[in-house]
Amino acid sequence: MKIALIGYGKMGKMIEEIALSRGHEIVSIIDIDNQEDFDSAEFASADVAIEFTAPHVAYGNYLRAFSHNVKVVSGSTGWMSEHRADVERLCNEEGQTLFWASNFSIGVAIFSAVNRYLAKIMNQFPQYDVEMEEVHHVHKLDAPSGTAITLAEEIVADVDRKASWTKGILLRPDGTIEGTRQSATNQLRIDSIRRDEVPGIHSIKYDSDADSITITHDAHSRRGFALGAVLAAEYTKDHSGLLTINDMFNF
Repeated sequence: MKIALIGYGKMGKMIEEIALSRGHEIVSIIDIDNQEDFDSAEFASADVAIEFTAPHVAYGNYLRAFSHNVKVVSGSTGWMSEHRADVERLCNEEGQTLFWASNFSIGVAIFSAVNRYLAKIMNQFPQYDVEMEEVHHVHKLDAPSGTAITLAEEIVADVDRKASWTKGILLRPDGTIEGTRQSATNQLRIDSIRRDEVPGIHSIKYDSDADSITITHDAHSRRGFALGAVLAAEYTKDHSGLLTINDMFNF
């Protein structure tokens, strides 16, 4: 398979390593200093482009890839509130393909399935309140993480006593705290912590007067995310439309 990389930071380089080890060819690498290569023959020859960049440029990258009918796999977050409807139209009506996930880790896909199942069970037990905490490295710009938001939306969909999620505190690397742990009873609070080089920890806690139940996914490295992105590209090569991790893994 011919792969183009959009974004060549730590994730891009790890994706390149894994893609090559699985027998794929990297035909184009686009970063901040060679944006003109979107219009190159090499980029247009790609079966799939894997995009890991910043939230404010992701949507524009999709459009440039789509203009050459190149399918996109993306882990960028933060664009959906403004551009979701347009991306859905491009994929569902105009023949473009985007595989998007807030997290490509196979472990997170399994964790998400467990989260949905547990939420359905806990909907029957209103004595348990639910909250979430996510921990990431100091370089992460967004809070809560895209993965935390996805997990929270799954809970809100199945737990009737929660109408929405809300930002809780953000504990910065310097120890300062932004936000509050106070939230309405019908809101699911997400607390965020930024420390060291943590790849990602997501914990969901159901707490009652009698006891508590906590599930946690703890990423040991970014390698699981990179492998998942390459697996998604392999899947996307032979599928079309607006795709998600749930299409690839039928849990």
